[in-house]
Amino acid sequence: MGDRLISVPDIRLATDDDWPDLWPIIEGVTRAGDSYAYPLDMSETVARALWTPPPPGGVLVAVEDGRVIGAAKIVPNRPGNGAHVANGSFMVAPQARGRGVARRLGEAALDFARDAGFRSMQFNAVVETNTIAVALWKSLGFEILATVPEAFDHPAHGLVGLHLMYRRL
Repeated sequence: MGDRLISVPDIRLATDDDWPDLWPIIEGVTRAGDSYAYPLDMSETVARALWTPPPPGGVLVAVEDGRVIGAAKIVPNRPGNGAHVANGSFMVAPQARGRGVARRLGEAALDFARDAGFRSMQFNAVVETNTIAVALWKSLGFEILATVPEAFDHPAHGLVGLHLMYRRL
């Protein structure tokens, strides 16, 4: 890795101008079908509605050379009496993977959630075969609370579990 590692990527709140860079990342991850339980043919309109939440939620983007290379979406996990728990979704462009972008986005998302008044963060559906993500979230203090067996139909592995992961802020 060495010189490929991004030491301090520019991470900031997303703007409307970031969407043309963000949509191809979301589209690619969605179409791959190996890490999100989104419809494989999800439209750009649906994706934009999912990935542009109102406050207290928000989207952070990692930017390199003026282009979005990753994003983190932070929203309340549940409405009403469950709104003090954040939920996070993360995507990184293929060319930026393995360079620390997801870690920096994870750290920034935890800070964002804490600053927004959330008390904890929960991931509802981390695909158990996504071992890189599972290891990253564990290293950032998340624990697996449960695994729902065969809850995700992976294109290469068939039916695999989805982890419910949690961390106090």
